[in-house]
Amino acid sequence: MQERLQKILSQAGIASRRESESIILDGRVAVNGTVVTELGTKADPDTDTITVDGKPVAIEEKRVYILLYKPVGYMTTMKDPEGRPIVSDLLKEVKERVYPIGRLDYNTEGLLLLTNDGALANTLMHPSHEVDKGYLVRVSGQVSAVQIKKLSDGVKLEDGMTAPAKVAPFSESENNTWISITIHEGRYRQVRRMCEAVGLSVVRLKRARYDFLEIGEMKPGEFRFLSAEEVAKLKRKTVPVGPGRGPRKTGVVARRGAPTRR
Repeated sequence: MQERLQKILSQAGIASRRESESIILDGRVAVNGTVVTELGTKADPDTDTITVDGKPVAIEEKRVYILLYKPVGYMTTMKDPEGRPIVSDLLKEVKERVYPIGRLDYNTEGLLLLTNDGALANTLMHPSHEVDKGYLVRVSGQVSAVQIKKLSDGVKLEDGMTAPAKVAPFSESENNTWISITIHEGRYRQVRRMCEAVGLSVVRLKRARYDFLEIGEMKPGEFRFLSAEEVAKLKRKTVPVGPGRGPRKTGVVARRGAPTRR
């Protein structure tokens, strides 16, 4: 998108807008190799080569953090060879290119975080941080105390024993039972496989919580931007602790939260 040169220079941290005007008037700015001295000149930082004193101008992309209610029937990928809907289809209003933090499978709904902050995403997904993820699971029939205990203690899957989980009945009807399961691992289809391992058939699976973030009253397909306070809280949880290890400096500024959207 084309913008005035002084705004581009300011966003790149070269100088304030007023100081950038002086830099332009002094003939120190070039666009695609041509020196520009007119203050009304516009350029596109994504497609044009902009230099100041011969040095390229680089604009750091604004960091965004999004909480999406992923519906059933969407892939948690940026493209799908089979042409199925992908989660980015729900974020047409978001200018920045964002990526999911972890995954929810095609038939699972619920809370999904997306961001263009690769450092934070990689840290949150690292097993050492053990980020809690809370699920509501509707299974066929009744759930026994023995099945609850097995899920809580950990079950043996083909890729090894699962870590202990927090499991509790949530609600019950004649034909189905809702249970809540909180895990901190991130194995492929883990909750479904855990339930299958103890003889439970999953009818519906919804992630309702990621650490302190909750889906609340959001509806499938809705999203919102995380607030600066929420982003800061996520980052505090990823700071290493121990002797001689202080907080990491990220230099990232969060975008303000926005109203929930369809």
